[in-house]
Amino acid sequence: MAIFEKTIQNKKFDQLLWKLENEIPASSWSAELEAGSDFKEGDARCSVRVFERYSVMGGNRLSLTLTMFQNGDSPIRLSAITAGGSQAVFFKVNTLGEESFLEDVKGLLEEILEE
Repeated sequence: MAIFEKTIQNKKFDQLLWKLENEIPASSWSAELEAGSDFKEGDARCSVRVFERYSVMGGNRLSLTLTMFQNGDSPIRLSAITAGGSQAVFFKVNTLGEESFLEDVKGLLEEILEE
């Protein structure tokens, strides 16, 4: 499992979410948006998206869960967690695919934030 968290200033929640929903699947021939969920209460909102892609190194599929949270006009909190990719029963042997998926998403996020 690999985790990345970031606080994002001066970006619109809906635009950032839309960009990530579209750019993550476009970044890999096998990446797909699998599911999503949105919550809103008062000025607070939370969006969760689950992506999957095939890992050539591990020979299996990996998931990435992306969570975005914002309360009113406060900065956006983003969390990205990858899971899967291990073929062992009792401990993880191959986490290279998870780390690679997360690095790709971090790169996409940096490109989006530079716009």
